[in-house]
Amino acid sequence: MITIAFFNNKAGVGATSLVYHLAWMYADLGVKVVAADLDPQANLTSMFLEEDRLEALWPDDEHPLSVLGAIRPILKGTGDVGAPHVEHIVDNIGLVVGDLGLSAFEDKLSDAWPRCLDGDESAFRIISAFYRLLLQAARAREADVVLLDVGPNLGAINRAALIAAEYVVIPLAPDLFSLQGLRNLGPTLRGWRSAWQERLTKNPDRLLELPRGNMQPAGYIILQHALRLDRPVRAYGRWMERIPLVYRQAVLGESVPDMPGATGDPHSLATLKHYRSLMPLAMDARKPMFFLKPADGAIGAHMTAVHDCYLDFRGLAVGIARRCGISLA
Repeated sequence: MITIAFFNNKAGVGATSLVYHLAWMYADLGVKVVAADLDPQANLTSMFLEEDRLEALWPDDEHPLSVLGAIRPILKGTGDVGAPHVEHIVDNIGLVVGDLGLSAFEDKLSDAWPRCLDGDESAFRIISAFYRLLLQAARAREADVVLLDVGPNLGAINRAALIAAEYVVIPLAPDLFSLQGLRNLGPTLRGWRSAWQERLTKNPDRLLELPRGNMQPAGYIILQHALRLDRPVRAYGRWMERIPLVYRQAVLGESVPDMPGATGDPHSLATLKHYRSLMPLAMDARKPMFFLKPADGAIGAHMTAVHDCYLDFRGLAVGIARRCGISLA
């Protein structure tokens, strides 16, 4: 199981949309995918599913078919993580359904983190709950890759989710806030990785399946929100030129005095257009932007944009596959 988290502690950079579109693109490329919604806002789930299905999955009482249902025995202290429901989307895509109630797990995870240093087995089961849930989901679907969508914060839920990831892809917007987010995110990831490695040495149950907590940075994706003559507007270009240096210093921990801009940076996975006109059509049609048809309203110039969008996301999917060891058909 190859697990990739898409994460930035700055909101609004398009992480959920990336996970959604990459899940569809990998499925199109013959890769079996589990998309896991570990964000308490559950936006990825709402992108995949119609409201009628969401109502069925989120009844007024218990939510046994969501991620919250799978961890509820741990949350209540009555047992271990349960077998997760994996919602069938298409043959190559399964969804671990998100839940707004997942935020209730935050305190439990915060309490368990220091207790792992004491060799407390229950603490290890709590911290590894997401990983073991994802492992079961991947096995049930015979999935090649798990794509994780997480919320934009540095809290205990995201720490447990990121520990379950072998790789981390960082979506960015070309602005000051993303640069500051990188400066916060990099040291935090390295700190979580180091702290988890220390805790792994205290595990009292060698048969318990625990994540390695690699959280290896796989690169960054820049999502441009406006173009002028196929080039970033001046303000965006200014920030884009600064991203490679900040990424190397903050995320990779490299000491580099200076370096050229984003063009040609080996850590840059892609620079994606916004495709502002396609997203409303895609949301109405309940499909990714690059699968829109004239019947969905994608006519004229829209169809050219659909074609370009497909090529962009295919190139991104192939690039991530090379970085993360995903075999393509």
